[in-house]
Amino acid sequence: MTTTATDGRRTAAASRRRERRAEIIAATRELFDERGVRDVQIEDVARSVGINRAIIYRHFSGKEELFALTLCGYLDELDAQLAEAVARHRAPMAQLAAAVEAFADFGIAHPAFVDCCLTLMRRPGPELLDEVSESAMFRLGRGITGCMEKMAAVVERGNADGEMKVEDPYQLINTLYAAGLGSLQLARLGITVRPASPGIPTVVALPAEQVKAYMVETAKALTRI
Repeated sequence: MTTTATDGRRTAAASRRRERRAEIIAATRELFDERGVRDVQIEDVARSVGINRAIIYRHFSGKEELFALTLCGYLDELDAQLAEAVARHRAPMAQLAAAVEAFADFGIAHPAFVDCCLTLMRRPGPELLDEVSESAMFRLGRGITGCMEKMAAVVERGNADGEMKVEDPYQLINTLYAAGLGSLQLARLGITVRPASPGIPTVVALPAEQVKAYMVETAKALTRI
């Protein structure tokens, strides 16, 4: 009887812990979407949930782990949108174009997703691994590879059909992912700098749709190298 009661208490405590973690991650996501990643501090998250910041550190190893797990939510949504984009087409090249467009649209609609990705990517790998728990890194890696698997499968089909020629599909997708995040930052900036005349710079507007078109054409070109 005592063992049953103890097990019940442990189960209830574990459930409350999961609920609290989910609540903190949801609050972080909401703040990211409202303010952007750079303006959100642990204190802001704690205040939003109505808890002391020390409680957050009971559930997460630090800010980087909280950000990594929040990014997992974005990646789950992106994964679903990539699947829908690919399913609308049959030819691999059309599928690739649709997937890149979906990635661009998602980044444009959710600038905090781009910021969160770049914030984590700026950290050296060993340093990030020291600051984020193994379980959180596993979830993050699973979220990233889930998205990449859909696009790599498109490239593999393109290789099989002779429409594409890519030696390592995953290397290509990793490159497109990293380059795409930089392009989406450019789309948010909305301007380019170029010379008006020798030695005289000028600023020219850059529509987000134009950036997206470049991303698609770049992806297509890289599948033929």
